[in-house]
Amino acid sequence: MNSSEDGSSPAERHTKGPTAVRSAAFRAAGFLGFWLVLTGGDRADLAVGLLATVAATWTSLRLMPAGYWHWHPLKFAGLTMHFLRQSISAGIDVALRALNPRLSLRPGFVVYQTQLPAGTRRDTFCSIMSLLPGTLPCGPAEGGGLVIHCLDVTQPVVEQLSAEEIRYMQTPGGAQHND
Repeated sequence: MNSSEDGSSPAERHTKGPTAVRSAAFRAAGFLGFWLVLTGGDRADLAVGLLATVAATWTSLRLMPAGYWHWHPLKFAGLTMHFLRQSISAGIDVALRALNPRLSLRPGFVVYQTQLPAGTRRDTFCSIMSLLPGTLPCGPAEGGGLVIHCLDVTQPVVEQLSAEEIRYMQTPGGAQHND
């Protein structure tokens, strides 16, 4: 019986086999590396670090099964650099608006119709939006959209969010397996 005849979903099929082993190994290496950075590589802490690595890897695989996203390191690096540029630019804009009373603030809410269905991918995108000064997702809107608080409703907030969402969707490999 092949995987398409056993009734399992694509996400369930990715939790078994070489993909799962490779994903678990990469995650464990990352968690252990993070532990070593935090502890300065102290051998006295290694046993606890190994336990923490196993727990973190298990939890990670339960929350986001192997094969959930396709990893594209160059696209991820590009998204990270874009995010840093946007954060600095938006932070400067917010500071200028706060310190200069002549610059207008027109706070309010807009509704953004996201292409991402409800689930982990949309939640991650909302987290990214919340880290950029000037936009804050506040909850769902009717019709599957998101209510976004912004500092200036006269700015093209919806267009900017659309461009950010497209960039985000291209980075991890599309919106498949959105659970």
